[in-house]
Amino acid sequence: MPQSVSSLQNPRIKNVVKLNNRRQRDAQQQTVVEGVREVSRALRCHILPVEAYICPPLVIGDEATAVTQQLYRLEETSQTRLYEVTPAVFAKMAYRGQSGGILMVIPYLTRPLNDIPLSPTPFLVVIEGGEKPGNLGAILRTADAAGVDGVIISEDATRHGTDIHNPNAVRASLGALFSVPVAVAATDAVIDWLRRQHIHVAITTPDATEVYTSANLTDPIAIVMGSEAHGLSDAWFDAADVQLTIPMFGLVDSLNLSVATAVILYEVIRQREGQPSKKPSLTPA
Repeated sequence: MPQSVSSLQNPRIKNVVKLNNRRQRDAQQQTVVEGVREVSRALRCHILPVEAYICPPLVIGDEATAVTQQLYRLEETSQTRLYEVTPAVFAKMAYRGQSGGILMVIPYLTRPLNDIPLSPTPFLVVIEGGEKPGNLGAILRTADAAGVDGVIISEDATRHGTDIHNPNAVRASLGALFSVPVAVAATDAVIDWLRRQHIHVAITTPDATEVYTSANLTDPIAIVMGSEAHGLSDAWFDAADVQLTIPMFGLVDSLNLSVATAVILYEVIRQREGQPSKKPSLTPA
């Protein structure tokens, strides 16, 4: 049976609140998923919560009821710990409003590079130095829609990877965090792994001379996107098989990172549509 919690000082409630902080998330290797849609998609992708919290007075509608029934079944089969909380307790835990009275704590979802399942013609996205978790969530959403094999967060000594498990990233992904394989690794390790997999590296930079629509993107490829403020590190320029630019015709000189990523990913789809797999035509650096 689910346990009832009404005290704001309950240690479990306090720990959920702590998970709003990245340092605590990283230490525990856990994050929070809240909201009917987000929890539903996590469960659909077979993500088992470490623990779950339901506020019955806030659970409204058929979809929310169906999600709570799933959580009750998981608790009955000892697959999770389930707690029923008061509205005041839920308000303390919730990172945002309008969460529908449902919240889960789940383990981190990142995996090693070698655990990314590659298609016959690999298609990957690499993000280095993305400043905003919401941008990363939006990129995950696009990656899911575009059918990429995985998203890799690239880190170097001066550029820590964007917090993929930030609640804003989870929310902005619309659940794509649960469906798209994600790996986090040092930049040098990512480049070495891509080379060993015979995957070409296409970086984007405003200084490139080749417009993204004129490059061959039909081969095994990793689209590498960098920080809006600082661009990519030198290591990616050294590793690039091709440098791409998105032409700008107005006053501004760049697109939002998630928008620029979407533009390039759908160009890959356009070029590959209806074409059989090809041998690499770009010469690795």
